[in-house]
Amino acid sequence: MLIPSIIPVPARFCAKAVTLVLCFLLAVPATLAQSTNEPQREQLLNGLRLLLWEKPGSSEVLLKLRINSGSAFDLAGKSGQMALLGDLLFPDANTVEYFREEMAGKLEVAVNYDSTTITMVGKTSEFEQIVDTLRAALLATQLTPEVITRIREARIKSVKDTAIAPPLVADRAIAARLFDDFPYGRLMSGTPEDLARVQRADLMLARERFLNSNNATLAIVGGITRARALRTLRQLLGPWRKSENIVPTTFRQPKAPDARTLIVNVPGSAAEVRLAVRGVSRTDPDYFPAKILAKVAEQRWQGITPELVKQPVFARSQSHALPGAFVMGATIDPQHAADTLANARKVMESLIATPATAAELDRAKTEAVGEVSGILSKPESFPDPWLDVETYHLSALQDQIALLRSVTAQDVQRIASRLFKEPRLASVIAGDTLPLKAALQGRFQYEVLGEMATPPPAPKPAARPETKTSPG
Repeated sequence: MLIPSIIPVPARFCAKAVTLVLCFLLAVPATLAQSTNEPQREQLLNGLRLLLWEKPGSSEVLLKLRINSGSAFDLAGKSGQMALLGDLLFPDANTVEYFREEMAGKLEVAVNYDSTTITMVGKTSEFEQIVDTLRAALLATQLTPEVITRIREARIKSVKDTAIAPPLVADRAIAARLFDDFPYGRLMSGTPEDLARVQRADLMLARERFLNSNNATLAIVGGITRARALRTLRQLLGPWRKSENIVPTTFRQPKAPDARTLIVNVPGSAAEVRLAVRGVSRTDPDYFPAKILAKVAEQRWQGITPELVKQPVFARSQSHALPGAFVMGATIDPQHAADTLANARKVMESLIATPATAAELDRAKTEAVGEVSGILSKPESFPDPWLDVETYHLSALQDQIALLRSVTAQDVQRIASRLFKEPRLASVIAGDTLPLKAALQGRFQYEVLGEMATPPPAPKPAARPETKTSPG
């Protein structure tokens, strides 16, 4: 277990912690170690790409279908459209219940900006039935008015009932501030207002454009032979429609964000600070250096801001098919808002001017590798690196851990200069408005969400010159 960086510990315990972390990374779980095993590759006549890992004798099978289109394609003013389409693939709750109760497995659909992923875990003996369930979802999607109304209302209720914690408010606000009407500025799950605007015709068009066999890859892991898998897939998924044109991920670039700090009123004794600049894409050569840069930035921000030592703080590089965001965030006392913003800017400047030290780099790599190891060690994440190759059109499978470990101080300084040298910086603080305004007054320009900006004072009329009247 990693010792949290926000807790100061004596040096002797740090040495023990480093030893434990190294042992953890060396003893990589079998699932992670095997994730680089080459799968058997096939392709159906309709263009559906297949990745198969045989595990003879296994009583469980995992199917993971990655459709390479996600919520970035939501129509303007209709955020949550692709997420709603994902809900409609399996609208009957009994289907999900069957996978959980009868197969001791799971069935779920996850939609992010770049893709829609269906995960199905069940019994090897029921493989044909599992594929038939998938076939029904893809080839006979229930887009009747009645079903759409029911599922849309359920999603709207879920979105409304979800408690919006201050950190989430800040995350949403900084995304909208940085990206404006660009797709990454919209909520993947949708808002109640936007979801209410999604019509049946919108969903039918999305299904027609994106849910196509040659826009997808199916990974299968378990006790299924290649012959059995191909026979079943050709029979049940062979009729899945192929698209003549794959819709590319291209959008008009967002305008530069407003330089003022946005205050979002959220009652409470604490405030959430967020700063962000445009980041890198998933295919960018600096993708892995940006991950390490985030860890070093987090360390330095804590180092020069004492009040962050005992508070939640982070820096993260968020990458998608197109350049995402580099975000720094923390929970603070409102009275420290100005200092926190100023110190974050100092960190960005220092990362350009001063290379990461050996200690900073080692700690950053350890934390980044630990996070990746934790994700990839989950059985259901086994095929993800291979699916990423298809989604992001990577030239080859990337060994994420090896690439993170190979990042140098020069790499970190280069990407820092690239992101921070002339940053189009967006900043947001979510908290009680009155103390935040007082803290920022005179140090940072700001605006308050929903509050009319105070117009500048009208210029005073020029004094009229005195007119002297000559006598006479």
